[in-house]
Amino acid sequence: MEKKDNEIIIPWHEAPAKATTENPYREGPALTKRGKLLGRAPEIDTDDESKKRTVLDYYDLKKMVPFFDGKPKLVHALMKLMKLDNVNYLHHRNLNTPGAAFVRGLLDDFHITLRVDGADVLNNLPEGSFITVSNHPFGALDGIMLIDLLASRRSDYKVMVNMILNHIRGMRPNFIAVDPMSSNDPAKRAVTMKGIKEAMIHVRRGHPLGFFPAGAMSKLNSHFDIQDREWQPSIIRLIQQLNVPVVPVYFHGRNSMIFNLLGVISWQLRTLRLPAEVFAHCGETYHISVGDVITPDEQKKFADVKEFGAMLRQRTYALRERK
Repeated sequence: MEKKDNEIIIPWHEAPAKATTENPYREGPALTKRGKLLGRAPEIDTDDESKKRTVLDYYDLKKMVPFFDGKPKLVHALMKLMKLDNVNYLHHRNLNTPGAAFVRGLLDDFHITLRVDGADVLNNLPEGSFITVSNHPFGALDGIMLIDLLASRRSDYKVMVNMILNHIRGMRPNFIAVDPMSSNDPAKRAVTMKGIKEAMIHVRRGHPLGFFPAGAMSKLNSHFDIQDREWQPSIIRLIQQLNVPVVPVYFHGRNSMIFNLLGVISWQLRTLRLPAEVFAHCGETYHISVGDVITPDEQKKFADVKEFGAMLRQRTYALRERK
């Protein structure tokens, strides 16, 4: 692939033929370039957090859906159908190196290459605390790619995410979890308030933080264009209050039209399809655009929260014009 001016190409690399002491489970390729699995994680269901090496297992799913209690065979059949067993294998394979090395291992296993423009910004990130804002077209891979880009340069970089993603133990060092469905549940509200407090402390101590302000995957709108839903005013207010440099990051591309049409029928159906959608992108090159830093002085021109949010979104979506 030919590199353009102000671009970085981050290619994938094959895993070592032999496992290392650092990561004894990462040995040889995990997938073919078409996404076919070449190995499998041991099927060990456990409710002991210290022993879990999977993203989701029988014990996790029966807590989420009580109907599954006492039906481990049904759960395992559904996990295979949804490709969650494949997800568990890749998680198990890379778990011994959590954080930036974990997400890099995943991208290598998926044979994914990153083409990033805005190298001048990426290689000269603000010192101390800053915030990234991003569109959310993929629902899984964009978070993985964002952490790969930023945490490889700033290991203290974290992203605010839906608490369900905390099941991805290999990415927990870079997560701050909240529950977007917390409005009527005191326990869930407590999780969100704890996450917001943690985010504020993280930034005020001089660390960088990432947001997907939509709080959910992009969706098909009435014009058959795939865009983020409204960016959440609560997140916009938090960014405005923190008053640190903001770096817009735009992910080009989208999930398949079938995936997005499923979302029109039911968001639950779309969610069930997500693991298979990720494996369908194996071997692809993703284009990411990093925009100019929005300084605190620039931000002060937008005192109204609605106008401030519109400015952040406009600066992010303007990057879609880069080819």
